[in-house]
Amino acid sequence: MKGKERHIFPGSNTPIGFFSYYQYILDQQEADRILCLKGGPGVGKSTFMELTATEMLEEGYDVDFMHCSSDADSLDGIVIKDLKIALIDGTAPHVVDPKNPGAVDMIVNLGDFWNEEGIRVNKEDILKCNRWIKFNFEKAYNYFGAARKMYDNMNSIYENALDDVEIYKEAARLVNIEFSHKELSKRTGKVKKFFASALTPQGNVNYIDSLIDGFEKIYVVKGPVGIDGSKILNIVKENAKYRGFDMECFFCPMVPEAKIEHIVIPDLKLAFVSSNYYHKLKVDAQEIINLNDYIHWNGMCKYKEMIKDSEKLMDELLNKGIKCIQSAKKIHDDLESNYIPNMNFKAVENYRKQITKKYLLKNGRT
Repeated sequence: MKGKERHIFPGSNTPIGFFSYYQYILDQQEADRILCLKGGPGVGKSTFMELTATEMLEEGYDVDFMHCSSDADSLDGIVIKDLKIALIDGTAPHVVDPKNPGAVDMIVNLGDFWNEEGIRVNKEDILKCNRWIKFNFEKAYNYFGAARKMYDNMNSIYENALDDVEIYKEAARLVNIEFSHKELSKRTGKVKKFFASALTPQGNVNYIDSLIDGFEKIYVVKGPVGIDGSKILNIVKENAKYRGFDMECFFCPMVPEAKIEHIVIPDLKLAFVSSNYYHKLKVDAQEIINLNDYIHWNGMCKYKEMIKDSEKLMDELLNKGIKCIQSAKKIHDDLESNYIPNMNFKAVENYRKQITKKYLLKNGRT
């Protein structure tokens, strides 16, 4: 039987720049092998991982696809959990270097298969492309930073109007339903952090559907953009954690350091997910928790215009930032054109097959 695939962003473009949760892809303690792919743009790192992932899926292994927020159609990594093996793009902006060389990590250097002299001829063009890519990302982050200010406007209004007591009662109710009958554990559950959505050249791309496929219970926390449902999710997370359940928490790209949007608990086939204008979900929900029910609307009447205006400006600013990333992507494509003609892709593919056979298919299922 073909393996199951999931899609995740280990990093995202955010109001505070590129934000990485790469350290959670595969922990050194649990990993059997982490392969760090090195080499310039256009040398075939994403294709290397895509072909390997496809092969492993056909072998019956589940694969997590780690997508790149600078190009959602490209990969930053793959994880084959059953084998405890990960392949990771170890180049900028998410530089990954071996922490335990030989014991866990090994470098896969695709630069061994390029014609260096052919690349050096294009030195000036390569330097120019990199400068303009950096320029466009800086402008994108400025726009996203301004969009965050609009988000903060909405968030502060909703914070003042939310009934915190009722919010905490709702969180306690959910905990009582799902965790009260489960004993506290001496082992604290592990929490991994990622993004289910990201701001990319393809727009705001969301993969939450792939993360909850086949789950038995899905609670949807629904509300307008700017309202903070993470108050409920944080309480859920702590209660699951102290009962020993491992989980994945997916964060909001607008508040990447703090705001949880989704919680997935694989062992229980249980998920708590957020739904709003930017990630509308069509799922068979166990229950929908509507945060609108906990807002004192009477006191908000005079701020409705401000919310509407902030929401409009935020959307415009996000779209302007995305256009900058799209420009960076076009320049990156030009940058790759300096490398692609100087690569021996046949040798790269032979090398990939050798690595796959040695490290991934040695205990194959077929």
